[in-house]
Formats: sequence, structure tokens, C-alpha cells
Amino acid sequence: MSYVTGSAAPETGTAALYDPDVLADLVAKVGERLGGEIADAVGRCMADTLTRTITLHPDGTAFVITGDIPAMWLRDSTTQLAPFLHLADRDERLADTIAAVSRRQQASILRDPYANAFNDGPTGGGHRDRTGHPETGQSPWVWERKYEIDSLAYPLQLAHDLWRATGRTDHLVDLGRVGRTVVDLWRTEQRHAEASSYTFERADCPPTDTLVRGGRGPEVAFTGMTWAGFRPSDDACTYGYNVPGNALAATALGQLAELAAEVLHDADLAASATELRGEIERGIREHGVVPGPDGVPVYAYEVDGRGGVLLADDANTPSLLALPLTGWCRADDPLYTATRDLVLSPANPYYFRGSAASGIGSPHTPEGHVWPIALAIQGLTSTDPAERRALLDLILATDDGTGAVHESFHVDDPGTWTREWFSWANSMFCELALETAGLRTHRRPAPSPAPEPAP
Repeated sequence: MSYVTGSAAPETGTAALYDPDVLADLVAKVGERLGGEIADAVGRCMADTLTRTITLHPDGTAFVITGDIPAMWLRDSTTQLAPFLHLADRDERLADTIAAVSRRQQASILRDPYANAFNDGPTGGGHRDRTGHPETGQSPWVWERKYEIDSLAYPLQLAHDLWRATGRTDHLVDLGRVGRTVVDLWRTEQRHAEASSYTFERADCPPTDTLVRGGRGPEVAFTGMTWAGFRPSDDACTYGYNVPGNALAATALGQLAELAAEVLHDADLAASATELRGEIERGIREHGVVPGPDGVPVYAYEVDGRGGVLLADDANTPSLLALPLTGWCRADDPLYTATRDLVLSPANPYYFRGSAASGIGSPHTPEGHVWPIALAIQGLTSTDPAERRALLDLILATDDGTGAVHESFHVDDPGTWTREWFSWANSMFCELALETAGLRTHRRPAPSPAPEPAP
């Protein structure tokens, strides 16, 4: 794999983003442990993210594009930074960059907490759908307004990650307002049918790009979990309660409560986040754990509280496969391992097996395509070092000579792929390489359960 995009040294105007010597030292260690080809790919992938996707602004924020789409997804901009958290305590400029991204994410949530992707200014770019304010419509700051739980959970997690990795708090000035906004919205969406005003309709599109019932989505009953219209893949939920999204929300609420107590000294916010976390966790236990095909309990991907259950997993995170990575559980947890066995098998309708690769794909991409992100997540959550290395080598071997980690590729023909430039995939490859090399230092421990909510 020979990367042709990006550079191991900062380009003009990007020197303020990071210290190239710190990155070079990391790449050298990867080379010592995994070989020059992987080291070259890691160096170029990480430099590519820093030099081509991030724009610093005078207001102390930073805008992050996904790659070949000129918009900032709150989910992607968090996961794109994952490998850099391991360097933040050694590179003050890099920590400043991560803080700037966190500030932009928080400002975006305050602009519209239901949006998943934003423009770099009020340009009106992106999709113009029937959603938003009944009179003024969708904000010109918003690229897309598909409501996904992870669009709120991931920014909370990034804010906490940076604090935990470096001890800095200058990116948390608005976190009190942001945290209350998130808690209030997730509480509203616990009772979507009765309490929420959110709707979304898109014309002339596949069914997965819009919501049924006048934009309200499929019917649901109360479970304690919080509702979402769309999955992390930006596809509409089949059933309204996405279980891995709720697991990430519960984890993020625990992190918000910790920040509220220890940094903001806001006991009310800490208490409300903890209470909601407990309700969501109870909802997952009571409604999100179901019998698998062989009768063994597993996590469902989606449920509706009315008997509807989807046994599946999608390549995009939060996913069931990624539960240990997001801090929900340990990789050897029996419920997780049973779920892992299911989603990495033909029992998962989005699992594909072919002559070049086998793995998890998504209805977001063509039939028979697996996602390198899912291959990386499979490796990152594996307890087998040999499996991790094999998956790392597989990602390297399936780039079609382009020097890019693609969104997806066909299991029988890696020359058939989607998206020329997808920065999230590059970062997940780097995360797997650092894990395989024993250089991944920032981890999210599985938290203790929240106190049981009062009946």
C-alpha cells in the first residue's frame, strides 16, 4: 500500500496544527514493530487528516471535513481524531487542535441539536429537506438534519477524552449548556410520539433516506431508551431504538456527569445525566437484550418496544461490534461475545463473505461490500493478536493500488469500491495499527453501571 495523499511533514499553513517531530517519532516506533509499509501508511494517513481535513478559525474553533464531502459530521469529526488522542499529552499544538474541534462540535450542537452534519458557515450547502423550524425551515448552517443519537454522544465523548488525556479544561466553557441541551433532547426522545416535534422528509430518494408517517418514523412504545430517526450510517432506523446508539449515549452521560461534577462543579447536571443514564441502561437490559437464533441472549441492533426486533449490525459506529471500544463493556463479556459471534456470521444480514474478504457492510453501500472501518473495529475489539494483525494486513491489501482506505469494497473484487477519500476509514486503520503495535495508550474503560432508577 503506497499512500499518495498527504505528507509526513506539515504543508504551508498547517504547522500550527501539530508538532511533526512527535508524529515522526510515533511512525518510527510503528516501523520498528510492524514494518516499513505499515509505518508509511500510518504516517501518511495521520498527516493527511491533519493537513487536508482541518481548518482552524480565528474564533478558536476548527472545522473538519469528512474527506470528499465538504461538510463536518459530528460523528466523523470525533472518530477522525481517535488516533491523535494518543499523542495529545505530548504535543500541545495537537491538543490545541483537538480542543478547537471540540469547541466547534459544541457550538454546532447549540445551533441545532438534531442535525448530524454542518457547513463551515451559513452557506446553505448540502441537503434542503422538510425539517426544522415550521416557518424558516432548516438552518443554512446545517448540511443535513438527520437526527442520530451518536451526533450528540460522540462530541460529549471527545470533550471527556481530551480532558482525561491532557487535563485541560479550556474547551469546556460551554459544556454546561451543551450537556443540558443533550439531556433535555434525549429525555424528550424517550417519548418521541408524545413529546417530540422532530420530523424529517426528503423527496425523490431511497426509502432509507426519509422517515415514514409524515416524517415521524415507525411507531414505538416507551422503553426507557431514547429514540432516533437514523442510524450512524445516515440510513433510517427500521425500529426507533438503536441499541448501540443508546449504549454510547449511556456511556457519554456517565462521562458528562464526571465532567459536570469534577470540572464544572454542577451537581444538578451531574445528577440529571446520571439519572438518565440509568434509565437508558435499564431500557437496554429490559428491551435490547433478546434471544439469538440459537436461543442464547444477544444484543439486538434495533427494537421498537412493540415486539419489533432487528438482529443485525452495521459497519458504522456506534455498532454492536464496537461496544467495548466505546466503553460500554469488556471485550470478554459473555453477552458481548455472543453478540459478536452473531454479527460476524451470516445471521447478520449485512455480513458478507467473498474470495478477497469477509466482514460487515451496510445498506448504505451496495450489496456484497464490506467496510474497512468494520474490519478495523473487528481487530480493535479482538482478544487475539493474530486476528488483529491479519485484519490490518487485509486492509492494506485491498486498496486497489489507490493509496486510500475506502468506504467499502466488494468482497470478491477490491477494485470495486466506494468513496475516493474517506478520512474516518484512514483513522480507524491507524487505530488498528497502533493497537497491533502496542502504542494505543488512550482507552475508555468499561464503566460501572449507573444506580438503578427508582421504579
